[in-house]
Amino acid sequence: MKQLLSLAAVGAALACAPAQAQQINVKIGVMSDMSSLYSDLAGPGSTAAAKLAIADFIKNNPNVKVDLVSADHQNKADVGSQVVNKWYDTENVDLVIDVPNSGVALAVSQIAATKNKVFIVSGAAASDLTGSKCNANTVHWTYDTWMLANGTGKALVKTGGDSWFFLTADYAFGHALERDTSAVVEANGGKVLGKVRHPLNTNDFSSFLLQAQTSKAKIVGLANAGGDTINSIKAGAEFGIVKGGQKFAGLLVFASDVAAMGLPTAQGLTLTETWYWDANDNNRAWTKRWQGERPGKFPTMIQAGVYAGITHYLKAVVALKSAADGKAVVAEMKKQPTDDPLFGKGTIRADGRKVHDAYLFEVKAPGESKHPGDFYKLRATIPAAEAFRPLKDGGCPLVSG
Repeated sequence: MKQLLSLAAVGAALACAPAQAQQINVKIGVMSDMSSLYSDLAGPGSTAAAKLAIADFIKNNPNVKVDLVSADHQNKADVGSQVVNKWYDTENVDLVIDVPNSGVALAVSQIAATKNKVFIVSGAAASDLTGSKCNANTVHWTYDTWMLANGTGKALVKTGGDSWFFLTADYAFGHALERDTSAVVEANGGKVLGKVRHPLNTNDFSSFLLQAQTSKAKIVGLANAGGDTINSIKAGAEFGIVKGGQKFAGLLVFASDVAAMGLPTAQGLTLTETWYWDANDNNRAWTKRWQGERPGKFPTMIQAGVYAGITHYLKAVVALKSAADGKAVVAEMKKQPTDDPLFGKGTIRADGRKVHDAYLFEVKAPGESKHPGDFYKLRATIPAAEAFRPLKDGGCPLVSG
């Protein structure tokens, strides 16, 4: 009888004990350019950032198990779509992140909505992702073409750069950046004198730069990125663009681009970013950890956005105790304020736009740089409320009124 009572007491004690936390399984896919013109600004460095985000999160959430996969979209929408469909359909991927190509990103965004998964855009820029092409499964984290245009474009027009000629990458990103910057130039009293569109990953910019010189525009706006921006500016130096009195506007320039060009070539460029590795102690400490996998490199805002986006996504998954319903996870991401070591506090709007400060920088001259990677001097901070397109102006069908 005593033995039965003892067993009953043990059973009662077990029943009152806190239940063991249920394991939450998540699978994340980093889709990027791993081998071409955007591989330094995203690519393997984005995968390294994702690993850091996962490791940091599970330290405090041991009941969360996260698997990570990655793939190269080769800057082709059909290749990216094929991989993402397979990930979502047969490999149980819950979140796709990064995608530094707006054509691929627009395709992935629609797939995520159709299959009720989650897509966080850190790499692509087209503002249409939170405009007419928005959906309830996509979050646009780091930057976009409206932000770039209203940072760099507006600053240059207001300081005398009132005539523009565009060199534009001939796909969705370049078109959106040219469109958004043209609107800013004209709204602030400037004129667009012409434009020329070049294929993605162009090696020879000579014919395009001759057209820019002939236009006599004060500003040659580079509506391109990565290797195309680097090659444009290097070729422009040979053509004497700056010596002839014109000035390049690098509408999307990354720390990796400046490193590739070198300060003697890049000095004086005006650019807008939302994160810079050398801006504060938090960023420097994170960069040192990131460089454990990427020695000698400097992280970009895209790679920082991968870290921050995954961190916030996992918080939402834990709150819901599941990653299964993509639309519900994104709704939770919008509900919770964002807060991470790299971007600080922020919010995600109804249209999926993550809102935070942006910064207008100028590339330092070689004599101003004090240590490796000391690339920028801050010209202005653009508050979060002004950095991105007003919610009412985007045309997102998720926004009422």
